[in-house]
Amino acid sequence: MARIEAARKPGLFARFSYWYCRRSFGKVAEPLTVAAHHPSISWGSGMFELALARSRRVDAKLKALAGIKAATLVGCPF
Repeated sequence: MARIEAARKPGLFARFSYWYCRRSFGKVAEPLTVAAHHPSISWGSGMFELALARSRRVDAKLKALAGIKAATLVGCPF
């Protein structure tokens, strides 16, 4: 459980992010709910993730493999 509570009334961008996360992964990730406290940080993080997903310099399989390796190193359930 996070030490910071989730935003009580998320803004429009946060609600869209929740919907997209639920659609993609089946549930809303806890870091996303914590980042909803600061919309500018949430927006910047979202744009970084979007740019990373759309980049084509590295093969998609290699990006997925690197993501899985990083998740196992830090113990991330996603």
